[in-house]
Amino acid sequence: MQPLFRREYVFLRRPLNLSARVCMVLGAALLVASVLLPLWKIRLVAPQYAEGLELRIYSYQLVGGNGGQDLVEINGLNHYIGMKPLSAADFIEMRWVPFALGVFILLSLRAAVLGLMISLIDLLTLYLYFTAFSLGSFYYRMYTYGHLLDPHAPVHIKPFTPVLFGSQQIANFVQSSFPQPGAYCLALFPLLVLAAMWLSRREEP
Repeated sequence: MQPLFRREYVFLRRPLNLSARVCMVLGAALLVASVLLPLWKIRLVAPQYAEGLELRIYSYQLVGGNGGQDLVEINGLNHYIGMKPLSAADFIEMRWVPFALGVFILLSLRAAVLGLMISLIDLLTLYLYFTAFSLGSFYYRMYTYGHLLDPHAPVHIKPFTPVLFGSQQIANFVQSSFPQPGAYCLALFPLLVLAAMWLSRREEP
């Protein structure tokens, strides 16, 4: 067992080479971009809204299309079916996700400066957990919006969950939801971490 533990110890203490450190700096830049760019876009199209209503979701805010007017229209429609208004204040994730991304940015830069293989393994593990938890939390938020409908609303529809990927029919609306540039930045980050690990796999401790 000792040779095995020795190999594991040597692997975890393996330093990052220059190419791996560059990957981590690029990864930190991607995370910065993910805060500034929209993560998701929801679009509603119906005969009376042929041009569609758009809602862009950032890590810290909701932005309606048409100068914000689309969000007002969407909340007006939500009122008729008994759904509570969409508000950034109700998305608890928007309070902690920017902070979490800031932590990952700092950890990425720390790995670039002081990098060891164990730093990348810890970073990747934490990031994958963060991603899974965030997506699950976002899905739950969408579920509650579509299922906790006011029974006294003017219009009654079957409870639903807004789709996260693709399109679906909701009453006379077609709702579409797709990732945006910020989400692609988040998806590329773990690939850069894996690339850094691969590039440094033969470095001597």
